[in-house]
Amino acid sequence: MAARPGIRLLVIDDNPGILELMATALAQPDIEIFTATDPHEGLRLAGETHPHIVLTDLMMPGISGLEVLDRILAMDPSTDVILMTAHYSTETAVEAIKKGATDYLNKPISIAAIREKIRGLVDALKQRQKSLNLENELLAHAEFEGIIGNSPMMWDMFSRVRRVAPHYRSVLVTGGTGTGKDLVARALHRLSPAVQGRLVVLNCSAVVETLFESELFGHARGAFTGANADKPGLVEHADGGTLFLDEIGDMPLSTQAKLLRVLQNQEVQRVGSLSVRKVDIRVIAATHRDLRAAIEEKAFREDLYYRLAMVEIHVPRLAERLGDLPLLTRHFVARFNSLYGRELRGVTRRAEILMATHSWPGNVRELENVIGHAAMLAAGEWIDVQDLPPYMLTKERKPGEQAQADQGSSLGTIEEHERALVMSALANAGGNQSKAARELRIGRDALRYKMKKYGLDDVASATTAG
Repeated sequence: MAARPGIRLLVIDDNPGILELMATALAQPDIEIFTATDPHEGLRLAGETHPHIVLTDLMMPGISGLEVLDRILAMDPSTDVILMTAHYSTETAVEAIKKGATDYLNKPISIAAIREKIRGLVDALKQRQKSLNLENELLAHAEFEGIIGNSPMMWDMFSRVRRVAPHYRSVLVTGGTGTGKDLVARALHRLSPAVQGRLVVLNCSAVVETLFESELFGHARGAFTGANADKPGLVEHADGGTLFLDEIGDMPLSTQAKLLRVLQNQEVQRVGSLSVRKVDIRVIAATHRDLRAAIEEKAFREDLYYRLAMVEIHVPRLAERLGDLPLLTRHFVARFNSLYGRELRGVTRRAEILMATHSWPGNVRELENVIGHAAMLAAGEWIDVQDLPPYMLTKERKPGEQAQADQGSSLGTIEEHERALVMSALANAGGNQSKAARELRIGRDALRYKMKKYGLDDVASATTAG
């Protein structure tokens, strides 16, 4: 059986002559064309064939073209929908563009113009598919010990982990909450000579202060009320392997002193015991806190800090490596497809824009939660804006986002991002609206609407005059 053509085009018009004209004019070997004279039939075909491009008349009996637009974009927000009408009005054109139409054309339509428009959309679709294929291939080569990244900062971190892993006795991993410090710790353990031993994890922020020493160093029988038997601690449990102390900035000062002895002498003394036990462990500590500031505040021991920070590995925030956002998104979509039994194809362009302008205060963990949330809610094959958590759809910052903005994040809102794209396209085109519209892959009416929306008419005139 021959391979099905890559691009599917649906034309809906109650005039059979228009359908025949379009089917003939737009016929190409790599385009499969479907036609319908009834909008209900057109919507049924759209549900069956999942067209990439839809040409629909505006004025039809039963259902208007605007309603067809709404229903098709509800099925698949990535579809390019072009409305055609012999009753052109600026108000309707603006409404169509606001609803998500790719273009709004006035009848009679020039065959040359519609061919050029479809050719541009087909080229864009092919380019997008090529980009998706490249992203899939890149994703397969951008994973290091379970960590996804292809940005220079991440490759530098991967290189550091490789160099450090065979030799370290203690290492400090720093980075914001949700950046993946635990993944770095696991990578260090797997690449170290202690890989055959255990990786023992203690979250210091989750331990009651009065039980900290018993949990970490163990206790002797009778050491305190309820200590009915000798109990080894996590240090002994990690003997021959690696002890991972997550959020070490929350460790009590009294416990820090005893941990320093373990690091210096490779020995541990249980609470209530006089004997000392030798251990052979590697220690990885992680924190999102500024330990130097904690030292100034007498909340962290300086000698312990310098013992741990002989080697320090910093994990960058997601906002510092937004180039990795598409790879991470595809990784999590694939993961939740498997987990939930879904067949999501990815994220729509408008959802991608929204995600790219978010400051991600919760880093990769927040992205994972966002995609998991959206994967459960998405009604179609694509994750769209309405599937994202509500807080991402507002301009108000979440707690913690303002602090990140003060540290240099300049991501802005969707509107700011879109305005910048329109200005850049107009500048590149020397003020020529047709060229700018082609660069943005939208119609001239859509471009004019956005220029008016963002007050760029004067900018375009100045560009042309210059």
